[in-house]
Amino acid sequence: MVNTRSSTHSSIDWLAKEPFATHIDAYMLFLANRSYAANTFSNYLGVVSHFAQWMHSRRLRLQSIDEALVAQFIDKHLPRCHCSGPVQRDRRTLSAALGHLLAVLRAEGAIAPATVKLTPVSDELSRYDAYMAHVRGLAPKTREMAVRIVGRLLTSRFGDAAIDIAAIAPDQVRDFFTQQAKLYSKPASAGTVIASLRGYFRYRVSLGDAVQGLIGVLSYPANWQLSSLPKTLTTEEVGKLVGSLGKSGRSLRRADAIVRCALDLGLRSAEIAHIRLDDIDWRAGTITLHHTKGRRDDALPLPATTGAAIAAYLEQERPRTRNRAVFVRHHTPRGEPVGPDLVRKAIRQAFARAGLPYTRSHLLRHTMANRLLAGGASLKEVADVLRHRSLNTTMIYAKLDSRKLTAVALPWPGSAA
Repeated sequence: MVNTRSSTHSSIDWLAKEPFATHIDAYMLFLANRSYAANTFSNYLGVVSHFAQWMHSRRLRLQSIDEALVAQFIDKHLPRCHCSGPVQRDRRTLSAALGHLLAVLRAEGAIAPATVKLTPVSDELSRYDAYMAHVRGLAPKTREMAVRIVGRLLTSRFGDAAIDIAAIAPDQVRDFFTQQAKLYSKPASAGTVIASLRGYFRYRVSLGDAVQGLIGVLSYPANWQLSSLPKTLTTEEVGKLVGSLGKSGRSLRRADAIVRCALDLGLRSAEIAHIRLDDIDWRAGTITLHHTKGRRDDALPLPATTGAAIAAYLEQERPRTRNRAVFVRHHTPRGEPVGPDLVRKAIRQAFARAGLPYTRSHLLRHTMANRLLAGGASLKEVADVLRHRSLNTTMIYAKLDSRKLTAVALPWPGSAA
């Protein structure tokens, strides 16, 4: 066995005893492959050692381990624990350490697979999600939101019982929307609830259910389209942001490349996170985006500044990993692809380093569109670069095209023409 042990609970090495004696090497290899820091590695082993001591004192067998037993250990044993030695009480550390243990034991076939509670509602949501994906072609984020909202409605009405769509009354749908609308600060956001419910009821109509009346009771909140100007960075602010790039520091090469992808190419956070090494053609100077919001593949020219920032990150900072994602995590799980949240966080921190009072990553996409218009590009060209499926989506930027707006502006009444 690997000569690593925890002295957290007593001089007895509980890791070398049953029930984990034959699986602790696999557990430590699992942690090692994810490049956990030495302190985290030791803390996790301490948690497992404590868990083993508790199981040994209760004469529990390995096969009894599951999420319920872990919850019993954390929620019931720890508050009144009198085990020898220091005790780890941070719930996140406990949950992570024992969650990894469950994963390892299941991978080795030592314990039963996780049980999934199937209810009529979960079964219905699974079928509806498949419909949205294969028939309507909706993006994963859109489907996730719709499933969550529809799930709330069905669960509040039926619980774990069978679903009877005909039993849903119009007043119940109105009351449900009223409650859900309180969770959103803007009418446009509350409109997501309407869209999700209407989409589901139309799905049920396609199955032969007479629920057209439920669609009729749902109306979108008042929300004037294109009523506001898209916020963008000024030329001076862009200069500050660009001037803050290229500094030395932890993970700053990755942040520079992420900012350049958003500012120079107008990429969304998810699109940046999903870029792979094979998507960049360095000789042709292009980058191909796969599985975009529009569910299509798009090839874009790769600006020299963007390419240089990505190359600097790949050469100087990116961890060694077999993963083909361009942007990967620098902490545990090291080498795994970053997610959209980490991309947004990197951009927020870049704003802060530049002394800019902004937090929204989408601001750089708006800025890129504004710079195109200022350079003489047409709305159609902006729509093509932003990869909008409908020109109507790009019309919001018409308000930023001061070059053309001045040509149609009328003089103020009473002023000299």
